Amino acid sequence: MTTATAIGQPLDRVDGRSKVTGCARYCAETPVPGTAYACLVGSRIASGRITGIDTSTAEAEDGVLAVLTHQNLPGIAEQPPLIPSLAGTAAPGQTFFPLQDDVIHYAGQHIAVVVADTWERAQHAASVLRVHYAETPPLTSLEEGRDRAYVPDRIFGGWLPGRIERGDVEAGLAEADVRVEATFTYAANHHNPLEPSGTVAAWDGDELVLYDSTQGVDATQITVARLLAIPLSRIRVVSHYVGGSFGSKAMVHDHAALAALAAREVGRPVKLVLTREQMFTSVGHREEQEQTIAVGARRDGRLTAIRHHKLSPTSHFDDWAEPSIGVSSAIYACPNFEGVYRIFRADMMTPTFMRAPGEATGMLAIECAMDELAGELGMDPIELRLRNHADVSAASGLPWSSSGLRECYERGAARFGWAGRDPRPGLRREGDWLIGTGVAGAGYPVAAPAGPQRARARVYADGTAVVQAATPDFGTGVATVMAQVAADALGLPVHRCRFEDGDTDLPSIAAAVGSAGAGMISAAVHSAATALRNQLVRRAVADANSPLHGADPMDVAVRDGLMSAGTAVDSYADLLRRHVESDAEASGAWTPPGAGAEYAMMTFGAQFAEVAVDRELGLVRVRRMTGAFAPGRVLNPKTARSQLMGGMLWGLGQALLEANHMDPRTGRWASASLGEYLVPANADAPDVDVELVEVEDDVVNPLGVKGVGEIGQVGAAAAIANAVHHATGRRVRRIPITIEDLL
Repeated sequence: MTTATAIGQPLDRVDGRSKVTGCARYCAETPVPGTAYACLVGSRIASGRITGIDTSTAEAEDGVLAVLTHQNLPGIAEQPPLIPSLAGTAAPGQTFFPLQDDVIHYAGQHIAVVVADTWERAQHAASVLRVHYAETPPLTSLEEGRDRAYVPDRIFGGWLPGRIERGDVEAGLAEADVRVEATFTYAANHHNPLEPSGTVAAWDGDELVLYDSTQGVDATQITVARLLAIPLSRIRVVSHYVGGSFGSKAMVHDHAALAALAAREVGRPVKLVLTREQMFTSVGHREEQEQTIAVGARRDGRLTAIRHHKLSPTSHFDDWAEPSIGVSSAIYACPNFEGVYRIFRADMMTPTFMRAPGEATGMLAIECAMDELAGELGMDPIELRLRNHADVSAASGLPWSSSGLRECYERGAARFGWAGRDPRPGLRREGDWLIGTGVAGAGYPVAAPAGPQRARARVYADGTAVVQAATPDFGTGVATVMAQVAADALGLPVHRCRFEDGDTDLPSIAAAVGSAGAGMISAAVHSAATALRNQLVRRAVADANSPLHGADPMDVAVRDGLMSAGTAVDSYADLLRRHVESDAEASGAWTPPGAGAEYAMMTFGAQFAEVAVDRELGLVRVRRMTGAFAPGRVLNPKTARSQLMGGMLWGLGQALLEANHMDPRTGRWASASLGEYLVPANADAPDVDVELVEVEDDVVNPLGVKGVGEIGQVGAAAAIANAVHHATGRRVRRIPITIEDLL
């Protein structure tokens, strides 16, 4: 028995000093003697074939070690299927590997790797490579692909069905007293983490070490092993610090294997880092999409039907669509629902996970429709949502493992000052500014990895402890939070506990995607640390020289490394010293609930926003945001608030700034740098207020943790869009909302 004292404390991040002083070493900064540098060359066309590559000039440049193309790169052994890395298997970013033939499927497709003794020489040699193409017209836009769209059997790496139905939607819409129908279009989005993706590959005989910027070292290990036909035991992947991901590093894209192939070819370590421009064409994106929604209700506000359809492009190789319909099918008590994904093949790489994949866009559609419905009914938007609150999952009929959504609306509204709001649009003014407020609900499914998640705990004779798991820390503060979990499970002060991560030599754990990291890693750490504590207590009560000899292990409490039962006290350190042992160790594992779980699991929240719109210029300023979230048990309020605030600000970017479009003539992205692709800056950031609504959940995992990585973004853009309508009276259904939409 231990007393929890560390969990729930807003502790500072243990890696903070290393990061601000520059001591933290990211993958591309790993010093490996003799490293050469690789530069990727991307296709300048989106569709066609390579008719010739002249490598002679590049090969003759000083310092060039190799120029690899489809003509001389060794073929891959096997192309793994597209399965999300949460499943603990290979996780390729797409079921296509470049440099295997002369066919071009999308602009930016990697067609050559130039390796030299310096980055500058590799880059220069790449610039003089001469490539000749036979180009065919690209297909990229929604309008071009609309008539070619089909309903896939499965989407999202095969996880989810292409169609979701219950009841009779047409009958439900027919019986409605009020109907709202709307079509929303969304521009494509890109991840743009601070650190570009990159890999350092080093061979030692037939053994390979990859220093890879990834969300899951095991996923990189398994994927590269299958691509190159290398036993898993001969690949080690290290990733201690990752400078952000947001989904771009959730799947394993081809640069990791290309770095390994290049290193084997030149016989020395190779560093391959994507340029900022290549981050737009090499690691997936959130696809451009169109969502059409119809909502019907009776005069009392009770929903009778929801129809939610989505159209989006995918690649020539994969049936990918982010699951925008999932939460709208579950969050409201509605007897009739129809959700359909329609996709078409386009000249682009396979889209991929991006923060709140599907939920960020899908909840915007349903929440803006609910806001419009509230206006048609003359009902407060929060009252309409509460009247249709789903006490059980509307999709499955299963009870929620925990909810807290009602409390999120109530507490969020109180903090925001929602009461007394005049619902009529365009009335509130401050000089030239039109002021409006908006609200939206938020929901994000609790993801569970497949198979056991493992960790290892060790206590040393000096009274310190280390807990280990393979997971990388990609900016979420996992090392801090897991030290807190370990401290409480072991009964040690948190400053005497340390968490080691980011290495496949450590106990395996799935990639931390889908907000699953905190829940699954804490469960594994808790299991290992609890097993070690119980081991040491059992040894103490069995030790004739221990003051606890003969005590019932169930009566022994542990605090500050001291085991006590009544007045008898022993310590971990004394126990180990008596037995002349430097340390004691135990492993632990947690297996998530399977597909036959008896509960539906989702994290809920409520988002509020106030905007000011310049009536002459159409400029939108978000003045303040409030978010109330129910993420189960909160391990560290400081890191949780940071995650949630980041998500809310990303919602601001989604609503007002972030957009990319393909040139229909060339099939290339119009924006390919942060100079053109807009993201929120500090000057755009409003006052952000985060309220944590802790709810008890004994189903999701041992500590009741749901996660906060995605839920902060869900609903934020919808609240802003609804606030813009309240300020101006205009319903803007093209995302992001631009000045032109409001003039």
